[in-house]
Amino acid sequence: MQFIRNARTALADRRTARRAHRQLSEELAAFRTAAERTELDLMLGRHTAEETREIQQILSRQDAERRYRDTLQVTGYHG
Repeated sequence: MQFIRNARTALADRRTARRAHRQLSEELAAFRTAAERTELDLMLGRHTAEETREIQQILSRQDAERRYRDTLQVTGYHG
């Protein structure tokens, strides 16, 4: 029974972490303009790489997705 209890707890913890990650991603997506990103970068610069790792990963993924969408628009590809 302890195994089942531990598994349920682990699953609940993962759901909570995914929900928090998704919410953070949505909040970071609001920083779109160059000025907003500069302001965010200045805030992040006050913290260590360890403290900002998750945020930097999310921002990098969002930047890559944005560049990809922009490339598709420029080339006229609509998939």
